[in-house]
Amino acid sequence: MKRAFIKPTLAAALAAVFAVSCGTTGPAITSTPIENIDQQPLKNAALTETQLEGWGATDLVTDTIPGMSVKKAYDEIIKDFKGETVIVAVLDSGVDIDHEDLKNIIWTNEDEIPGNGIDDDDNGYIDDVHGWNFLGNTVAENLEYVRILRKLKPKYEGKSASEISAENKEEFALYEKANEEYNKEYSDISRNLNRYKQLIEQINTAKNAIAEKLGKEDFSLEELQAMEAEETTLQQYKALLLNIMSNGGEDLNAVASQIEGAVDYYQGRLDSHLNMQLDGRKTGDDPDDITDTNYGNNQVSGPDPKKEDVKHGTHVAGIIAAERNNGIGMNGVANNVEIMAIRAVPDGDEYDKDIALGIRYAVDNGAKVINTSFGKYYSPHPEWVIDAIKYAAKKDVLIVNAAGNDALDMDATRIYPNDQTPDNDEEIADNFLTVGASNFDYGSDLVARFSNYGQTNVDVFAPGTQIWSTTPNDEYEFLQGTSMASPAVAGVAAMIRSLYPKLSAAEVKQVLMKSGLASPQKVMVGGSSDDIRPFAELSVSGRMVNMYNALIMASKM
Repeated sequence: MKRAFIKPTLAAALAAVFAVSCGTTGPAITSTPIENIDQQPLKNAALTETQLEGWGATDLVTDTIPGMSVKKAYDEIIKDFKGETVIVAVLDSGVDIDHEDLKNIIWTNEDEIPGNGIDDDDNGYIDDVHGWNFLGNTVAENLEYVRILRKLKPKYEGKSASEISAENKEEFALYEKANEEYNKEYSDISRNLNRYKQLIEQINTAKNAIAEKLGKEDFSLEELQAMEAEETTLQQYKALLLNIMSNGGEDLNAVASQIEGAVDYYQGRLDSHLNMQLDGRKTGDDPDDITDTNYGNNQVSGPDPKKEDVKHGTHVAGIIAAERNNGIGMNGVANNVEIMAIRAVPDGDEYDKDIALGIRYAVDNGAKVINTSFGKYYSPHPEWVIDAIKYAAKKDVLIVNAAGNDALDMDATRIYPNDQTPDNDEEIADNFLTVGASNFDYGSDLVARFSNYGQTNVDVFAPGTQIWSTTPNDEYEFLQGTSMASPAVAGVAAMIRSLYPKLSAAEVKQVLMKSGLASPQKVMVGGSSDDIRPFAELSVSGRMVNMYNALIMASKM
C-alpha cells in the first residue's frame, strides 16, 4: 500500500536512510539533492518560445520554472556516462518510426527476419520487427460505453427495472448508466457543434460585409474602429468583430481557422466516438475472447500513409527518448533508450484485450518500462488488464500511467487502467505509477487545469502543459495532457534503470516518488479559484518528479 514518504528535508533524509552505497553501476555522484524550495521566487515574466519548448527539462531553483531538472542531471551527474540500453514500450496510437528524431532509437527485434512471413522468434507475432499493431487497419472507434450500449440495447431498450430478472439487474443498471451518459454527451456535443457552426457563419458574414464597406479584404482593428456604420445590421457586424479583435483575435482568418477546427472536432466525435452505427474494429478477431490472439500486423505506424492517426504516440515517444544532441528537433528525457512501438489505442476508447496483450507483448520482448498514456471510465474486461499488470510486476517491468484529463478526483471516480479502485486503496501490484500533469507556472497554477488528481490514486506530478515534441512526418508540435506528463516520468524511469539496473521496478517507483520536489504551494484544482488546496494533498507523494534528485537517490540504494 502507499504509505509514508520523506517528510523532513530531502538531504537529511537521504543521509539517514541511504548512508551506504550498495555498489551500483552508475556514475559516482558528488552532487547534493535539490531542497528548500519553500522560498522559491515566482516567475513573473511569460516564457519565451525557446523556454516553452524546453521547460520540462528546467530546474526550479536555477530557472524558476518547475521542470524535472533534466539538463542539470545530464550536466552534473550523467555527463558522458553510458549505462545499459533500456527498452521502453510505448503502448499508444502508434509511432512514426521513420521520424528524423526517432528513427535511430527505435527498437529492432534482432530475432526476427524482416519480411519473410515467418514467426522466426516463435513469439506468436509474424515479422514483428519494431513492435506490433494490435489495431490492424482500425482508426476511428466508439467510446467504451457506446459499445456497451450498442451491445445491450436490443436486450433492454424500453424495459423498466421491474421487468428485469434478478440475474440481469447488474447488467441492466450498466445499460441504464451508459444510456444516460450517451444521451447527455450527445446532446452536449451537438449543442457545441451547432454553436460553433453558427459562430463561424456569423464571423464570415460580418467579415465580408465589413470588407465590402472598407473596400479591402483584410483590415486592422484600428480601421474597424474608425469605420462609420450607419445601418443597424452593419453596426451589429462591427460590434461582433470588435469584440473578437479586441480580445486577441486581430487575425480573423486565424480565428475562423480555430473555430473550424472546433467544428471538425465535435463533428468527428459524433461520427466516431458516439456513432452507434460505427463498427470500427477491423481486425477479424473477437474482442471478448482473450484467447483469440491471431490478429493485427507489424505496421506500427498505422494504416494511414499520412500518419495522422499516430500523432499521439509519436509525441509520447519523442518526450521519452527523441535523440539527444543530434542537432535537430528536440531532446528526449532519456538517453541510451530504444522505443518499442505497440499500436493499441484507436481514435476512441481502447479495447481491454488489446491493452492486456500489448502489456504482455512488451514484457515478453524485453521492455523494462511501459508507458500507458490512455484511459477510460468503462471496462468490460478489467480483469484481463489487471492480470497483465500483475504479469509485468512478476517480470520486473515498470508501468508509467497517465492520470487523465477531466480534472476529476481519482479517489472518487474509477478510471481504467489503474492499480487501485476508489473503494479499495490496496494496490494490485507494486510496479504501477500514475502521473498527474503540472504546469510551468510555479504558484497557484502549478497543477494543470485539466489534470486528474487523487491523494490515493495519483502518485506524482510531472510537466504536462504545452509540451513540445515530435509529431509525424518530421514535424514538432505543442500538445498537452497527462499523456505528456506520463512519458516524461517514463523517461526518468528509463534513465534510472539504465544507470542503476540492479534496482527493481518497485524500487524505481519508490525513488521517483520519494525523491521528487515537495511544494508548500496552495494550488487551484481544475483551474477553479474557488477550489484551492495544498499541492501536497493532490497525490500520494505530494511531489513533482525530479530527475536530478532521483539519480542521486538511486545511486545510494
